[in-house]
Amino acid sequence: MEKVKLPIKVDPARCSQSRLVYQGVFAAALMPRLQDSTQGIHGDIDVSLNFGTDAQGLRVMSGQARTQVSLQCQRCNELFDTTIESEFTYTPLRANAEAPELPEDYDTIEVDEVGEINLAEIIEDELILGLPQIPTHENEQCSQGKFDQSFGDIPTAEERPNPFAVLEELKRK
Repeated sequence: MEKVKLPIKVDPARCSQSRLVYQGVFAAALMPRLQDSTQGIHGDIDVSLNFGTDAQGLRVMSGQARTQVSLQCQRCNELFDTTIESEFTYTPLRANAEAPELPEDYDTIEVDEVGEINLAEIIEDELILGLPQIPTHENEQCSQGKFDQSFGDIPTAEERPNPFAVLEELKRK
């Protein structure tokens, strides 16, 4: 399948009326904040977008984004490659418009003065949110992973005495 470059800005109202489906890529150069948050982006960002109208009559943009990045392991300080994926659903609103009752998995996105949204910024935000808070290798692949262990026995709930046993005895008397 040929990789198609996606438009940077779109009008979500027109796209929703036409029920447009976009599948393509954004160049890594369009994602400077993601580049700064990682040790490097490998290749292009694969994106799939669907525009339409839901059962409530709301205009909806849903989609997925995926890319391969390098991160620095916080245990051993070595670089490792990982895939960052994100799924999202947005409903576009004007800045001064009152937000209708939205389903909980919808987010709102503000359109600019001409009614457009910046797709590259939205995708970049979603991928940044998909980054792990503390990037680490799997224990088997990390040179310091063997030290990430817990020692000792944790007592089970059955071994500990019930603190309310005294009250139970008083109740019987």
